[in-house]
Amino acid sequence: MEIGKLPNDVLEKIVFDNIKNKREEVLVRSAVGEDNAIMDFGKDVCVLSTDPITGTAKDIGYLAIHISCNDVASSGAEPIGVLMTIMAPPSTTEDDINDIMKEAGIAASELNVEIMGGHTEITDAVNRTVISTTVVGKLPKKELIDPKTTEIGNKVLMTKWTGIEGTSIIAKELKDSISGKISKELLDEAIGLGEKISVVKEGIICGNIGVKYMHDITEGGVLGAVWEAGKVVGKGIKIYEESIPIKASTKAISKILDINPYRLISSGSMLIVAEDEKIDIIEKRLGEEGIEVTVIGEIIDNGVYIEKGESLEEIEPPSSDELYTALSRK
Repeated sequence: MEIGKLPNDVLEKIVFDNIKNKREEVLVRSAVGEDNAIMDFGKDVCVLSTDPITGTAKDIGYLAIHISCNDVASSGAEPIGVLMTIMAPPSTTEDDINDIMKEAGIAASELNVEIMGGHTEITDAVNRTVISTTVVGKLPKKELIDPKTTEIGNKVLMTKWTGIEGTSIIAKELKDSISGKISKELLDEAIGLGEKISVVKEGIICGNIGVKYMHDITEGGVLGAVWEAGKVVGKGIKIYEESIPIKASTKAISKILDINPYRLISSGSMLIVAEDEKIDIIEKRLGEEGIEVTVIGEIIDNGVYIEKGESLEEIEPPSSDELYTALSRK
């Protein structure tokens, strides 16, 4: 099988179809395009998400905290606590574990979440460290987002730029091999994108404003996220390639490695569906926090498309992320 997340058709056929038992307390459960599970806790809901770090060995403690908190924020919830599992190979030293926990502690402080517990193990079942985090968040039930209320004509927005996480990881992992092919300024910009990986602020802000849907743009990039969003909202989506924001460093690295930046993992960018009348307040509130947001498309009857100049192309389901293609050329 290809490296990366299971393809969505396989996920539905052999994972979701085998989850038979349902509980009435579970309000949102496993589905393509859903970042979280949500449980009914009376006047509040408990929002949970879990994710591993497998695509890089750099800054994994920092990334592990942020990526799961991002998922919780896509429901508009505030992340509260983290459970952290570290599986490390026998070659790991105490200093390595210390570095991971220092990084995790920095991220937790940035997001005001507590590392509540977890598990740390040295095992020959892995050949490099794998970290999986589970984040618990809280949200008033009355603020729960319902993507099925999405209507034709609603706008599709994204925060920051495409390929944020992937660009940063590639720049760090392949620094020696690409440094002679890209300017120092662009290489520094690419590495620095790792500091933009959180979408917690935009998630909470847009949750308070009241939007139709949010989705953390991760594996499969913006095109994968848009395809998944179509599945969740139950309608079509059309986006415009020329409107998708992209950093010069992402463009340069994508050209050097011959990868598609719109299929590159992009933790740090949130996909948002909102009514026209809320666009101005979204732009204002996010702008006050220094967060760029761009309208990149709209909701349509059916089908998921990207407009490229005069042509309209159907967006295919996400497959193995371009990050893995890039790192295979290490």
